[in-house]
Amino acid sequence: MFESKLLDKVSRVHPSVPLFIFVPAIVVFAWASLARLAVPETIALIAGGYLFWTLTEYWLHRLVFHFEPEGGLGARLHWIIHGVHHDHPNDPMRLVMPPSVSVPLSALFYVGFYFVLGDTYALAFGAGFFAGYLFYDMTHYHVHHHKPRTRMGKRVRELHMRHHFQDDTRGFGVSAPWWDYVFGTAPRSRRAEH
Repeated sequence: MFESKLLDKVSRVHPSVPLFIFVPAIVVFAWASLARLAVPETIALIAGGYLFWTLTEYWLHRLVFHFEPEGGLGARLHWIIHGVHHDHPNDPMRLVMPPSVSVPLSALFYVGFYFVLGDTYALAFGAGFFAGYLFYDMTHYHVHHHKPRTRMGKRVRELHMRHHFQDDTRGFGVSAPWWDYVFGTAPRSRRAEH
């Protein structure tokens, strides 16, 4: 798929890898936060971090992953970051973000939390943010490679498949599709188009 064997190798990842990286980080951050803050405060910050992740997921997907330069290095970089997923949506090794991207990006976000919120609050907020990211990665894998059984799971899958196969300018919230309704980018049903 890629001309570079190294690039191909670092862009593929088994879907369980994020669990091994982020579950320990989430637990450590939450535990360290509980050692410094009251339980209600920790829960509120974790919830805030999760909510911030859902907005980040939506805007990253909409503005960064779907910014498509006309040509050159920009177009190639876009294809590597997200275009390959749209070209090969059922490749099970390209459905979660590889650690070569997710770990540095997570570290960058955490540094931002640290400077904005301070070390104590950043721990709980980061735990919620990383939990949101992990939920997104697992949801994304699930809707591509399993048949959801719950009503909500079926709806999330339907919305994401519409994004892939009907209109990729809509439906940017994978694990948090409500932001598409808030920002006016919800996928339209075929009936609504006619």
